[in-house]
Amino acid sequence: MSTDPVSALASLVGTGVTLERPSDAEHGDYATNAALRLAGARRQAPREIATELVETAQALPEVEHAEIAGPGFVNLFLVDAWFVGALRAILDAGEEFGCGWPERRERVQVEMVSANPTGPITVAHARNGAYGDSVARLLAFAGHDVSREYYYNDTGAQMDRFRASVEAARRGEEPPEDGYHGAYVKELAERPGDPVAEMLRSIEASLKRFRVHFDSWARQSVLEERLSDLLPRLDTYEQDGALWARSSTYGDEEDRVLIRSDGGAATYRAADVAYLVDKLERGIDRAIYVLGADHHGTRNWYAAIARMLGYDPNRVEVLLYQLVHLTRGGEQTKMSKRRGDVVFLDDFMDEIGVDAARWYLVKSGPDQTIEIDVDLAAEKSQKNPVYYVQYAHARIAGIIRNAGDAKVSADLIGGLAVEERELIKRLAELPAVAADAAEKRGPQGIPQYAIRVADDFHRFYHEHRVLESEQQAFRLALCRATQTVIARCLDLIGVEAPERM
Repeated sequence: MSTDPVSALASLVGTGVTLERPSDAEHGDYATNAALRLAGARRQAPREIATELVETAQALPEVEHAEIAGPGFVNLFLVDAWFVGALRAILDAGEEFGCGWPERRERVQVEMVSANPTGPITVAHARNGAYGDSVARLLAFAGHDVSREYYYNDTGAQMDRFRASVEAARRGEEPPEDGYHGAYVKELAERPGDPVAEMLRSIEASLKRFRVHFDSWARQSVLEERLSDLLPRLDTYEQDGALWARSSTYGDEEDRVLIRSDGGAATYRAADVAYLVDKLERGIDRAIYVLGADHHGTRNWYAAIARMLGYDPNRVEVLLYQLVHLTRGGEQTKMSKRRGDVVFLDDFMDEIGVDAARWYLVKSGPDQTIEIDVDLAAEKSQKNPVYYVQYAHARIAGIIRNAGDAKVSADLIGGLAVEERELIKRLAELPAVAADAAEKRGPQGIPQYAIRVADDFHRFYHEHRVLESEQQAFRLALCRATQTVIARCLDLIGVEAPERM
């Protein structure tokens, strides 16, 4: 387990104390408002508690001095030795810096994308994949056993229309009025066999290129075979010839139809029952579903299923995300050459590259609609944030290459410059940033943090010479630690860390 220098320092100052970096370095290396937060519970004036914290802090060898500011803030100014220790902790941990060792390691499954195989993957599906895969990477980095699954419908009216559309194209006819259109249908028609299997291969290839790997694929038709055994276990009733789940009694917004009155076909809600049971019976501790915002009602439905069947509903988690819009010059744009009303992921990756596609699809919180400026996303300049962060990594790689076998050491000669202190403080934040992003299922915190790391590194680099300087060994160590942190950030969101640009 890697050491989190900031948390370690906070625990030394006092139980329940959290430290933050002041926006102005003149207000200390770290500050805490713990005295203000504790005042009510302890029935003391904030400055009295702040005085206690200052006395505790000043007794620590890591603290040069501490002071009270304003109504009860405590500012800490640290000795250079703390920064040296923080840097050494990063170097010693290497690629494991920031990773977690949870008290209880869970088996987590993230089910994502899961688009029916009736057409190529779109940018909307890609946001699902980028978000879900980044959450999976964060949970694995936090120390959990994580797998990824794709669930798809291979039967029913929708799939019948898709197959009929391809068959019509094979006969040289137009697809049915409610069928599927587009050049990809004609492309499928040129190949023999079931178009569903071919479409699935195409989907898997697109997602693999997008750096989303699946450990397993689940088919609705197979799961529905279990319904005859599972439905009697649910709290149900019949009404108007249909079978309903009494899900509103178990926390859902309303009751749900399981078996339709017109022909007795199972609904997709019924298939949800079989799929959830299948997951939980496999020993999955936490089943995470990644769904579009239009599926907001599904969250309570899954929890209701779990309660009806005697499972802990906390084992089920639904993550929702909003839409994606592509713009050029402030105007919404389309890029697909094969179909005019959607944007396919492959076309998107062709236009801006895989790295930019991954970055831009996770840079905003899932509850926000994303607007991606295609021109900026494709630009190879430091105005493009993904390029800017990658350039910092490549610049460091160049410095290390040019250093050859020169000594790298966290031992400090002389004092620390302001830019060195700021960069080390930023690097030391990775464990807390990654843990927070994993806990909140918010991978957008990673690119935001990576930009700050790149900012601090570029400031350091422009102010201080690394090679052939008196502090060469120490600054090479600082460069190497920065390279490790940037590479980890990029990997957590599925973006490559180039050695050259």
